[in-house]
Amino acid sequence: MKLITFTTAGHSRIGALIEGEKVVDLNYAYQAKLESEGKYRYKEIAEAYVPAEMEAFLEGGQESIAIANTAVDYALSIGGTFKHQLLYNKSEVKVEAPVTNPKKMICVGHNYREHILEMGRDLPANPVVFAKYANTIIGPEDDIPFYPISEQLDYEAEFTFVVGKQARNVSEEDALDYVAGYTITNDVTYRDIQRRTLQWMQGKSVDGSAPMGPWILTSDELTDPSGLDIVLTVNGEERQRSNTSNLVFTVQKLVSFLSNLMTLEPGDVILTGTPGGVGVAMDPPGFLKDGDVVKIEVDKVGVLENRVTLQKEEN
Repeated sequence: MKLITFTTAGHSRIGALIEGEKVVDLNYAYQAKLESEGKYRYKEIAEAYVPAEMEAFLEGGQESIAIANTAVDYALSIGGTFKHQLLYNKSEVKVEAPVTNPKKMICVGHNYREHILEMGRDLPANPVVFAKYANTIIGPEDDIPFYPISEQLDYEAEFTFVVGKQARNVSEEDALDYVAGYTITNDVTYRDIQRRTLQWMQGKSVDGSAPMGPWILTSDELTDPSGLDIVLTVNGEERQRSNTSNLVFTVQKLVSFLSNLMTLEPGDVILTGTPGGVGVAMDPPGFLKDGDVVKIEVDKVGVLENRVTLQKEEN
C-alpha cells in the first residue's frame, strides 16, 4: 500500500494511493464499511483503528494496515458513496509529506562507501547520527525554500524508513518487523553553516530543509530494502547514483543500533545517508540556486521532485 497524507478543503487526512491516480480517504472509508455492517459506534471504532493522522495510524501497526486494506476494497466497491467523500482524483488534493510530525527524525551520516571516500574519511566503526526536526519537513508538491543566510545550499538523496512499532533492543534478525515502510527524503543542507562547528545541526535544521514523500510504501510490498538504485538529478543532470547495497549500515543494522540507544516509536523517521556526488564535493562546487529542480528516484519506492525557490529577506 502507498500511504499518503493529503490536504483537501483545508484539512489534512491520510489516504491510500491506488493505481497512481485515485486517493482513498482511509478513515472515512472504514467508517463507511463499519456503518454498512450495522456498527453503532462506527466513527469511534474507525478513529481507534484507522485514525485520520499518520503518526496515530502507524501506532496501530500491522493490524491497522490490514484493516485499512479492507477499507480500500470497500470504498472501491461502492464507488466512494458515503456521507463524506471517500475517493478523490490525485489532482484534486494536495499531497503532503507522509509523516509531518514525527517524535524523532534521525539522520545517518557517512553511510555510503563512495560518499565517505569523496569526503576524505575512513569507514566508520559505528553509525554517525544526528537529528533533523519537524520544522524541516515539507511535502512532494512544495518548493524548497532557499533562505538568504548562505549561498551554499546542497542536496542529499536519502532512502528513508519509517518505524512501525515500538522498538527497544531489537536484533538485526528481527529488525524489519519494526519497519512500517519506506519513503524518500532530501536532506537539504546549508554547507557553510553546517561547518561552522563540529556539530552539524545548524546547517541541517533550517525550515523546509527536508522534502519528504511522496508516500510510504508499506513493508509488505517492499520486503527487502537492499539492492535498490537511488539517483538524484538537478535540472535533469545526474549528480548522485548508488544502490542501497552500498550502505555501510543497512536498515537492519540501523534499527538494531538505534533501538539499543533509544526507544524507537511508530512514526519515527530514519534517513539512511546519502551517496557520493553532493554539490560541495564537485570541482567546482555545484550548489543549488533559485529555480533548480531536484529529483530523487529510488527503485520500487518512487520519485520525489521539488523546485528551489529563493526567499525574500525578512526584517
